[in-house]
Amino acid sequence: MLDRLDLEPLFFAPFVSSVMRVEPAWIDYNGHLNMAYYNVLFDRAVDEAFELLGCGADYVQNRKHSCFTAEVHVRYLRELNAGDTVRVTLQLLGYDAKRMHYFEQLFHATEGWVSATSENMSLHVDMTTKKTAPFPAQVTRCLARMKASHAQLPLPEAAGRRIAMPDKG
Repeated sequence: MLDRLDLEPLFFAPFVSSVMRVEPAWIDYNGHLNMAYYNVLFDRAVDEAFELLGCGADYVQNRKHSCFTAEVHVRYLRELNAGDTVRVTLQLLGYDAKRMHYFEQLFHATEGWVSATSENMSLHVDMTTKKTAPFPAQVTRCLARMKASHAQLPLPEAAGRRIAMPDKG
């Protein structure tokens, strides 16, 4: 007989998304991936991670709870072009009863360089009241297991950065 923990997902460090492709319609007048579509790629990866955590699309439908993005800090580091393949890594930096803090990196899938990073704070929300609500025990257990797996990773250098003009002193 299988132990209940055997039915829960394994959490690799970091989480790695499936391969995605930059679509031609996403290219802007500068000839590269428009800034808005970096967020589309990051969001698709988050959807995959949320499925593993037990708070994906079925969870929203069945439990009437979801995760809303409260804050994002994106850094655009290198251009992507139509047809490029990418993967996103996600590292869970922390969580509490109602929030998740995670850091994503968007990699060119074949060449391995980082194109962009995204640091995020998400809130767990009751869809009937549109107010924050505690994660259920099953999701909290998965968050704890993911955090334990990701605890071996170093804190990303760019985590916690702020936007400011350079000091000219």
